[in-house]
Amino acid sequence: MHGVGLLDSGPTEAMTHRPDPSVLRRLCHWGPLLALSVILVVSCAAVLDSLLWLWPLGTAGALWNLMALIGWTVLILYHYLRALVVGPGRVPTGWRPAKREDEHFLQFCSICQGFKAPRSHHCRKCNRCVMKMDHHCPWINNCCGHKNHSNFTWFLLFAPLGCIYAAVILVMTMYTQLYSRLSFEMTKMKIDMSVPQVSHVPFGISAFATSLFALGLALGTTIAVGLLFCLQMKSILRNRTSVESWIEDKAKERISYYNLQEEFVYPYDLGSRWQNLREVFRPWGASCGDGITWRVLDGCHQYNLTVEQLKQKADKQARAVVYRAVKRYSGSCLPVTAGWRAMIGIPCTEEPSLAPPPWRCHHRDTSHKVSWRLALFSFQGDVHFLCKIFTL
Repeated sequence: MHGVGLLDSGPTEAMTHRPDPSVLRRLCHWGPLLALSVILVVSCAAVLDSLLWLWPLGTAGALWNLMALIGWTVLILYHYLRALVVGPGRVPTGWRPAKREDEHFLQFCSICQGFKAPRSHHCRKCNRCVMKMDHHCPWINNCCGHKNHSNFTWFLLFAPLGCIYAAVILVMTMYTQLYSRLSFEMTKMKIDMSVPQVSHVPFGISAFATSLFALGLALGTTIAVGLLFCLQMKSILRNRTSVESWIEDKAKERISYYNLQEEFVYPYDLGSRWQNLREVFRPWGASCGDGITWRVLDGCHQYNLTVEQLKQKADKQARAVVYRAVKRYSGSCLPVTAGWRAMIGIPCTEEPSLAPPPWRCHHRDTSHKVSWRLALFSFQGDVHFLCKIFTL
């Protein structure tokens, strides 16, 4: 069977500790630039449509409408930028538990040169151990974790609501401006551009195209971010992160695979959806706790989950398959020289690619026949290389 290979390529550049990038460097990434562009385009289009054509200032209702539009934009930008700038919170380099006897409950991170605190995980993209890591989000070019989980979730809530409000403004503007111009003759529709305008600024083709484009962005954002908010809420109500949900599923598979007489109890579900909700939804995005010690279910202790992770890691190593690299790989995202099969089979991921030299690794049991094929393979999400895959 095929499996994850265990390779020792020695120290590499990607495995060395790097300092956290500045806020400006985090912003200069396709994710934040695209997200901020969508927010500004939709907001500006809705405000201009409202002021110029739909509801010009002059009444109390128009003023409240303008304040609502600007308020939604401020809330969205506030929580988005805080999620990006504040970050998830990193486990201090070289961290160790207060009690030395607790160290055998934890995994040791060789890159951060410290133990992984409960609920923390090492992010290959940030190259740091992250407190209560949920996932690495390319849209904020940062991890979603302990310190910014609340801001990130508030952003996921406000963004669809704000886009829905902006979409209503855009639709009403286009409808009111085109209603008096549309005429239908049999199966043909005509637009009469000679109809006098109420506003001093004409609602021409460019204004219609801009409003339609902004409407498409608003609807697309509502669907995409709304679905992500629903997934986040499903995890938050159970006080789980996406990584911890995966660990829990693997725990059930491990117990079932070996037919063990044990039961895994997830320790951080407080038993009440309201209490679980309060762990994340805090006023103005404030974080709950220090990111190291967590409230647990009665009868559980802080290291229930970390002990399960150690068991899964040992099981993974026991069932691993060894690979043999047979060709040098430059780390390119388009390996033309490797052949068309390898080129079209490259993993679609933002994880860093290494360029390891060819090496040879033998399987621990050489009595089995082996077969091989040439492939571009992703090793633990961060190494892409050409290899021979040994199969049992």
